Amino acid sequence: MNQTVEWKQERLNRVRRLIKQLFGVVAELQEEFAADQRKFTPDGHLVGSIGEVIAAYAFDLKLLRSSNSVHDAETTDGKLVQIKLTGGNSVGLYSEPEHLIVLQLVEMKVKTIYNGPGGAVWRCCRAPQKNGQRFIQITKLREMDRAATPKIKQVREFPL
Repeated sequence: MNQTVEWKQERLNRVRRLIKQLFGVVAELQEEFAADQRKFTPDGHLVGSIGEVIAAYAFDLKLLRSSNSVHDAETTDGKLVQIKLTGGNSVGLYSEPEHLIVLQLVEMKVKTIYNGPGGAVWRCCRAPQKNGQRFIQITKLREMDRAATPKIKQVREFPL
């Protein structure tokens, strides 16, 4: 079942505020434990969900049911899309998506790293790890994005 995310200004403002608070807490924890060399990085499911919501807003996507095995959303014309958000230098895939959007979060700003067919990326991923996940570097994705077509049109600025 698809979920249409309504983006009224009130909801957008709340999402911005909550994400800013979340990363503010992360920054405070990192500062508090810097001498102990502890990093507090929001990752995993939390970052994935944030990326999905941000992409749904920016690219006018309909979100699929949470934890779908391959795709996270679909376009208005039915193209299936996997969405990845990272603060690091690589992303991992478990399977080949129809279309892939990779976003990177750096200093509270989101950038599109890759927006194109998923098969091209899948073929360039490293060999699978023991858990089946295959990784690709952000630098490679940036390079691939220059030639990637078709792209899903971004209709709104990122909400951060």
